[in-house]
Amino acid sequence: MALNEHLESTVKAYDQQLHRRVDLLLRTGKLLVESLADTNRIVRNMKRTAAYLGIPEEKLHINVSFTMLMVNVSDGDYSFTKFQRIEGHGVNMTAISEVSKLSWRAIEEDYSLDRYEEELEKIRTKKRNYTPWQVAIGAGFACGGFCIQFGCDWMAFLYASIAAIIGMRVRAKCNESGLNHYMGIAIAAFISTLIAWASTLLPAEWTDTPWHPLLACALFIVPGVPLINFVDDMLDNYIQVGIVRAVNTLLMVSAMAFGIAFAVKLCHIEDFFPTISMVPHHEYWEYALAAAISAMGFSMIFNIQRRLLWVVAIGGILAVCTRNFVNLGPSTDNIGLDMGLVIGSFSGSVLVSLIAVKAVHWFHVPNHVLTIPSVIPMIPGVLMYRMLFGLINMNVTDIDKVTTLMKAIECGVNSGLVIMCISVGVAIPNIFGRKYIASSKNKHLAEVLKERRARGKFVEW
Repeated sequence: MALNEHLESTVKAYDQQLHRRVDLLLRTGKLLVESLADTNRIVRNMKRTAAYLGIPEEKLHINVSFTMLMVNVSDGDYSFTKFQRIEGHGVNMTAISEVSKLSWRAIEEDYSLDRYEEELEKIRTKKRNYTPWQVAIGAGFACGGFCIQFGCDWMAFLYASIAAIIGMRVRAKCNESGLNHYMGIAIAAFISTLIAWASTLLPAEWTDTPWHPLLACALFIVPGVPLINFVDDMLDNYIQVGIVRAVNTLLMVSAMAFGIAFAVKLCHIEDFFPTISMVPHHEYWEYALAAAISAMGFSMIFNIQRRLLWVVAIGGILAVCTRNFVNLGPSTDNIGLDMGLVIGSFSGSVLVSLIAVKAVHWFHVPNHVLTIPSVIPMIPGVLMYRMLFGLINMNVTDIDKVTTLMKAIECGVNSGLVIMCISVGVAIPNIFGRKYIASSKNKHLAEVLKERRARGKFVEW
């Protein structure tokens, strides 16, 4: 009888320890999924955390989806499975970076389970690096930077920034009120477009480019992180999660387009593209300044550490100036290779991603923390708006309708190609570089775990 009671007590203690370890592992993964880490990073971090927790990798099975996490621990005779629901999603690159660092510190400094749980909770509850108004202003200036790249003057930059700041605050208030996520996006895009249109009624002598703010005022909504994560997941063979991310991205863009289209129809905004010059006429230093502003603005939306703002600004400058050099040619006032926007955008994103493969060791952050904000300023907003206005303004003769539709389709295809090239350009160097980085990290992890076992510090169950 005493032996049976002892065995029951041992099994109960074993179950409690396993439950707690799996719970900590799921909470770690949940924080990464909610912060919009790519699936490969989520799995790598969870496996490293499991190694700290004493759960052998050969007994561990992890399944990641957009709304649910599952962990199973099985040794053939005993199997335990637990699920964790994902409550919401919002880009938080500081949390992604700190979770990665925590998983290493826990192993190297022999954290107790209590200490690990305490540190994880600190990351989860940590205040964001920027206040809501700072984020709104950063987003506004980011859209203003886009406007400069589209050819506006600096007064129109201010118009676009004000429209985007107000739109960003409206979106934040919609989210705080619990309104449907996509409805909040549509409302924010509608308000931003409405204010940008109202700026065209101001005195004409204030700006020579009054219509350009309409092209940039709602671009703070562009889902750059989900889009690049979708490509990453597909290339890493996480097909199911990648498809869900792609659908989510499509819904966000559709909500944004609906808000813009509704404002265009309400205000009777005609197709203004024939009245504006789309030929780049700024100097390279102006494009560089605009790119730096846009990159830093999106970094604030993504909650990147303040110490990295200047790094991301340089990344944005490199991406945009490389894109322009490869894209532009003799038909403009700038020197370039005249290879087109698609190749130029791909070249800019590849360059930044290749540099980031090395730079992550200098700044001790994940690759995407540096690359995604740097390439966002290359988003082809003009082509996206040309497609949207082409679809909205098909209203003359049948021949004109066909011509307008074909131009809209052409702009849509080109913008899609550019966006995909940006995403692939970011993902491919990262994936190839990860192969060599991961091998050295795995070797280091094995050495650290072996040392801990030798000291008797390894937390095993």
